[in-house]
Amino acid sequence: MLDLADAVIIGGGINGLSVAYNLARLGLRKVRVLEKNYLASGATGRCGAGVRQQWGTEMNISLARASIKKFEVMNDELGYYRDIEFKQKGYLMLAYTGKQLEQFQKNVVLQRSLGVPVSLITPAEAGGIVPHLNTEGLLGATFCPEDGHVNPFHAAEAYALAAKRLGVEIHPFTEVQAILVEDGRVRGVLTAAGTVATPIVVNTAGGYSAEVSRMAGVEIPTYSERHQILVTEPVEPLQGPMVISFYHGIYCQQTPHGSFIMGQGDPNEPKGHDLGHSWQFLTEVARKVTWLLPPLKGLRLVRQWSGSYNMTPDAQPIIGEAAEVKGFFLAVGFSGHGFMLAPMTGQLLAEKILGLPTTLPIDMLGLERFARGELIREPSVV
Repeated sequence: MLDLADAVIIGGGINGLSVAYNLARLGLRKVRVLEKNYLASGATGRCGAGVRQQWGTEMNISLARASIKKFEVMNDELGYYRDIEFKQKGYLMLAYTGKQLEQFQKNVVLQRSLGVPVSLITPAEAGGIVPHLNTEGLLGATFCPEDGHVNPFHAAEAYALAAKRLGVEIHPFTEVQAILVEDGRVRGVLTAAGTVATPIVVNTAGGYSAEVSRMAGVEIPTYSERHQILVTEPVEPLQGPMVISFYHGIYCQQTPHGSFIMGQGDPNEPKGHDLGHSWQFLTEVARKVTWLLPPLKGLRLVRQWSGSYNMTPDAQPIIGEAAEVKGFFLAVGFSGHGFMLAPMTGQLLAEKILGLPTTLPIDMLGLERFARGELIREPSVV
């Protein structure tokens, strides 16, 4: 019966499950996760599954580096009976303009200062790492061997099972209809199954973060936009690293299963919740990726799908408590990289909720930064 909880988490993707696990691990007793569909049915289960440390802001680099360390030991830490399939074959990021190369040079200095084993390399060196790469017009690249790929369904399941063992109650197919606020404080949530009285509500609703926040009377500057992905038939190992070209707006990697996953950012994509698929995407990605990685021309397409990037004005997440409603916490607006930051996000927000010192400073990611005009834009988003 949904009647009382110490904390309610809205959203059963990897961030919500990570927050739930970490709250329970740190001693909070009655934690509940409410998901309107099945677990990982939103952005988690629709993402490209890449995990990288090669970002352009100190905050994202630090979050990503700490999260990768957690992915490396996640099977053991969470006691997962299967395997999250963390493949560390690296990310190869390509620069085709002088401006891109200059940004990469700045990024590498910052990344290396924070302990990331990344290198700025020549086109010839890039061709040595991915021999089938077309290096025509390439000015340079960066490579980090610790970056890689994680199976998002297994990672989410690992968190869910570990959280349940610690007493967390997880309720799929339970949509929140209202958030109850009184005197500037969270009092509970209303669902079709009944009302849950709680002093803490955590918004990890991904693409619907703005709508959920609005239930609490909190306006946040997030919006969602469609991001399309396609996957090919599985073939023998051909490519180790994820290959990203900001110039072409695409990324492509081979999974441990052998399939190639690839996606494209579209600067003209309208805001909204459209998760349909387009022939335009299919033809554009096929044209670009077969030029960039010619041996992929012979691969057969298996399917394509869409998910939501939940964007913020500076492409960095909102993590923390909303000042105008006590007890209402946010972990939203990850702008396409929520999956890879989830292990550390869950720990940091749990620490924040419980009034503990946070392992990394996250006050600069609070919602109030937008009103203050203190945006730090992430330059490395596909």
